[in-house]
Amino acid sequence: MNWLALILSLSLLVATHELGHLFFAKLFHTRVRRYYIFFNWKFSILKAKKFDGKWHFLWFNATTPDSWDEKNLRPEDQDNTLWGLGWIPLGGYCDIAGMIDETKDAKDLEAEPQPWEYRTKPAWQRLCIISGGVLVNFITALLLYGAIFAHWGEDRLPMHNATYGFQYDEVMLDEGFHHGDIITAIDDSLVDDYTVANKLLLLGDAREVTVRRGDSAFTITLSGHLAERVTQERTKQLMYPRTPFVVKSFVTGSPAERAGMQPGDSVVSIDGQPLNVFQDITPVLAEKAGATIMVGFYRNGALDSLPVTVNDQGKLGVQCQNDLAILFPSLVNHIDYTLWEAIPRGISHGWETLATYVSGLKMLFSSNGVQNLGGFGAMADLFPDHWDWHAFWNLTALLALILAFMNIIPIPGLDGGHILFTLWEIITRRKPSDKFLSYAQSVGMFLLLALMILANGNDLWRWLSGKF
Repeated sequence: MNWLALILSLSLLVATHELGHLFFAKLFHTRVRRYYIFFNWKFSILKAKKFDGKWHFLWFNATTPDSWDEKNLRPEDQDNTLWGLGWIPLGGYCDIAGMIDETKDAKDLEAEPQPWEYRTKPAWQRLCIISGGVLVNFITALLLYGAIFAHWGEDRLPMHNATYGFQYDEVMLDEGFHHGDIITAIDDSLVDDYTVANKLLLLGDAREVTVRRGDSAFTITLSGHLAERVTQERTKQLMYPRTPFVVKSFVTGSPAERAGMQPGDSVVSIDGQPLNVFQDITPVLAEKAGATIMVGFYRNGALDSLPVTVNDQGKLGVQCQNDLAILFPSLVNHIDYTLWEAIPRGISHGWETLATYVSGLKMLFSSNGVQNLGGFGAMADLFPDHWDWHAFWNLTALLALILAFMNIIPIPGLDGGHILFTLWEIITRRKPSDKFLSYAQSVGMFLLLALMILANGNDLWRWLSGKF
């Protein structure tokens, strides 16, 4: 499911990115020969083009008929774009006439320049065309965040309101934290927002953390290697609130449902052992795989119990409630936004997220930074293994920001490389030659290919070594 979510997310982002290029190209009367989602090496799943007053389609096609070529079309149809869907889900492209990119090189530009080509346009128009993809991805991210806040609102659980404390990742346990601890201060700063606490621990070079453990307060001195270990072990969350085990729904063939449990039941014991926290119950169930256990729970305020056979995977076959506003209705600050309130909130959240992402890139320059690069497997691992629309749109917005930032890096082969050369032309009034741009494009594409092989090779190694 997470791979399906990743492919759908990237498809949306690639489509909007390339539409950004296409929009500005059309705005400045520049011909876009092909618009493709995914790459079409050897053949295309779909090709579509409008000419002679109607749309023409080709399915699973390897070659485009000569009758579709712009040279053989009526003058009024020669500006029409061929729309395509490739089969390799690694990106997409716009084939803009007169532009040196991954679809062509300088040899394709030996003909006399035409007024509808990219290379004949003023530098400021070319800058708009090449920046269009990055701009649209960034706007897409901000709009998605705004839509998320407008639809779902925002839940904020102050750390002191976390009834059962927090669950910590292994890297945090090794630093001296215990499950159930509640952070109250980091260095000299009081903290009551666990998202802020996560950022300070990862990016703020924190040294001392004060926690409340039961009725006592402790100061934990960090080792200084937390950020490096998080990057190396690909930790998703340093901590998150511990929650009660409340049944939300059942999976197909659920042993708990067959036994008579119902949505809303709140588990409080396993075989007479008092346990009411989800994070404490799941490892106990794993140890009892295949066994029949007595599950104690509250239903409508009354204590009850049922014998339930744990499946071979050590699960009861239930999906637990994870909405903090439902689990802690009097402790969570829920904020509803109108559309006009959600837009500025989405913009500010987008900027904060981008700043956090850029700050986190410093981890790549640690001693193990190269080994910690991730490819498509790492991206798929971000998505939950069940379908969750809130998580899907939130992660799509994050990937849109990452795509926008990565594309603006001034490397030939990326939009940032074209932007750099165009800005150089605007400042110096000297345009780089087509031959130079072709060489730069080739070098850039080689570097990007090498980086992609390295990142996805790391994913493969982690999969083979069981670290995914």
